Amino acid sequence: MSANVTSTSPSDWKYVSEGGSSIVFSYVAHYPISPETIVSEDIEEQEDPTILFQCQVIQRLIPSEYLPRLESVDVEGPWLEELARLAEEHRPLERRAKDKIDVRRRKAVLANDLVGGSGWAVEIKPKWGFLPNPTHLSPSTKVTKSQTCRFCMHSHLKTTEGEDASLGYCPLDLYSGEEKRVRKALDVLWDAWVGSSGGVNNFKIFVEGHMLRPTTFPSSLGPIAHQVFSANAAEPSLDTLRDQVISPLLPLLLETPVLRILSTHQRNLDALDIEGLSSLWSETHKPAGSLEAAPVPPLGKGLSQPTIEELENFVDVYLEKHASMDHNHPDTADLRYYCIAYLLSATFKDCSIILRLHPAVGNTPARSSITVIDLDVKSIDRLPTWEKLDQKVVKAYAGVSQPTRCYDRWAPARL
Repeated sequence: MSANVTSTSPSDWKYVSEGGSSIVFSYVAHYPISPETIVSEDIEEQEDPTILFQCQVIQRLIPSEYLPRLESVDVEGPWLEELARLAEEHRPLERRAKDKIDVRRRKAVLANDLVGGSGWAVEIKPKWGFLPNPTHLSPSTKVTKSQTCRFCMHSHLKTTEGEDASLGYCPLDLYSGEEKRVRKALDVLWDAWVGSSGGVNNFKIFVEGHMLRPTTFPSSLGPIAHQVFSANAAEPSLDTLRDQVISPLLPLLLETPVLRILSTHQRNLDALDIEGLSSLWSETHKPAGSLEAAPVPPLGKGLSQPTIEELENFVDVYLEKHASMDHNHPDTADLRYYCIAYLLSATFKDCSIILRLHPAVGNTPARSSITVIDLDVKSIDRLPTWEKLDQKVVKAYAGVSQPTRCYDRWAPARL
């Protein structure tokens, strides 16, 4: 049984943002959503995979207190068509050209609003928080990938291709737990946000549910948020806003266990690096007894997408046996295990965190929270794409005359 949001008007929902296969709206009406429930006739959409994945897989790896509350809701074609029409003018041009809302869907996901209401929120996409195990790196990539993190290399590639990138931001600084380095990461993210006019997707600011753009500041601040950010400033400016945003974020990021949890799962689940996974794949598919080089199918070709049940079983093994497995000498019998592990690692590499700050109001003290979002299951069909991208990223960075040296504070000791 699920709530029916079509009892509300599509105009009650305000476009917030989108990414991947999801688009986010915030409910802005002051009356509650009808408790009336209906049951969909569409068997395939009885249980939303996003909810199943969070409840049965992710909650075993990240404490539920750091996850959003999710609920499956019913939607209808005409309602979605009107919602899509109202949202279209607010969507980025590149997204409009690429895709649109699927009005055939009969299920959507309702989550607690992490950016609306009074106060403000910041969304950070931390990205990869570790340097890879050098054991499985090729001689041509080992030096580069052992000293420069994936994000720093990828940012370089993006800038050479004319894309916006948070150049100078190193995720290993954010994940370090060291005040000076975390502050540096926030400062660089801020500068990239301003320099790209809010175009980079690693840092977003929301005030009263509205995404703040540096090009429209301070007019884009709502009245309450204007008071919060400008109370101590004679004239609000981006310079005064920087400190008023970063200063309260810093202790939150230093105190929370969330970043350490994310980086730990990223590292553990990507135990072989994509290069080691590819080598294991080739070894597994090498014809027995053949002395000649034989063509090997692309990485992941023919593998089925893991079901929720298989992912649950995977987590059982991961939690019980992963730490004792010899990842320096992986067994071909564990090929599917390592492929699924890489998919889950990608989930944690691509998620975001929402830092929500509520100002003190009357006798109600100020409060804050951190929530991990965008934890969606990745398609196993993307394995060959990721392998090619890895090769492209490293090749583009190999010619840099003064490569960035990234320090991985949590790297395990190598024998």
